[in-house]
Amino acid sequence: MKKILERWANKLWYEDYYVAAWLSPLSFLYIDIVRFRRFLYRKGFLKSTKLTVPVVVVGNITVGGTGKTPLVIFLAQQLQQRGFKVGIVTRGYSGNNENWPLRVYKSTKAAHAGDEAVLIASQTDCPVAAAPLRVEAAQLLINKDACDIILTDDGLQHYALQRDIEIVVIDGQRRFGNNYFLPCGPLREPQERIQEADFVIINGGKTQDDEISMTLAADSAVNLVTHERKSLSEFKMQNCHALAAIGNPQRFFKMLATLGLKTENHTFPDHHRFRAKDINFDDNNAVLMTEKDAVKCHEFSNAKHWAVPVTPQLPDSFLEQLLVLIKEKHG
Repeated sequence: MKKILERWANKLWYEDYYVAAWLSPLSFLYIDIVRFRRFLYRKGFLKSTKLTVPVVVVGNITVGGTGKTPLVIFLAQQLQQRGFKVGIVTRGYSGNNENWPLRVYKSTKAAHAGDEAVLIASQTDCPVAAAPLRVEAAQLLINKDACDIILTDDGLQHYALQRDIEIVVIDGQRRFGNNYFLPCGPLREPQERIQEADFVIINGGKTQDDEISMTLAADSAVNLVTHERKSLSEFKMQNCHALAAIGNPQRFFKMLATLGLKTENHTFPDHHRFRAKDINFDDNNAVLMTEKDAVKCHEFSNAKHWAVPVTPQLPDSFLEQLLVLIKEKHG
């Protein structure tokens, strides 16, 4: 059912503008609620917590993946190299843990903490915590790990946690779809909301004024069982399966095609909880998947399964500006 609903929503948001227009009154109701909620935070009727360390939010104003998690991992690594004690918080979306906040490690099950949290923990040496209330996750990292800066994976609309710096990531190919708000379109907030952000990053596609270009580059695959690393060019001469359960799976498939790979593509709903039958096929072809999906498949993977790491490519000036802004905000 989830797969059917997601397919219907994507068609409505990015293709069938006529039907979306007929349903637009629902969007007006939604955005009124969003604006009223933010008004309550601004006036202090809803509690918003200021932390003792800088908070950098990496988020978006649309539903679905835009490349936030790879950017968070990249920023964490860069800030660590410059001496920061980085803590990373996430909502723990799709995690079924009973007690929050949850300290997340490489060995934590994605079913408990959510796939993004486990991926971040496995790709960085940073303390990671997950909780629906991100303030609780951040306080845990400050108190237990002495973190001196907090990165949040998503959470632009989580106004219960005050932030010092906002980074908005936009899918450069799909942008804002039909430009309607939920549920008739992909927008969570008005487009003018991005004008309040400190940085606007475009993942793929053309940039406009004051936007920063980002691309996700891949050149290798890592075997889920043997941990062998192999160049993606070695997969060109064979037929492969590619699977993705991310916000925009076509971005992953297109990337592989651009690199010259021939793949049979398999799409799953975002945050899909994989089972063995989902990733095993009646042939010996290699199965390529995103790192976010791979963290959910280790228990039942075999030597045919490969994760494809991606690395954000950004102008050096972006990181320089970010470091200056962190210093300005907190000295």
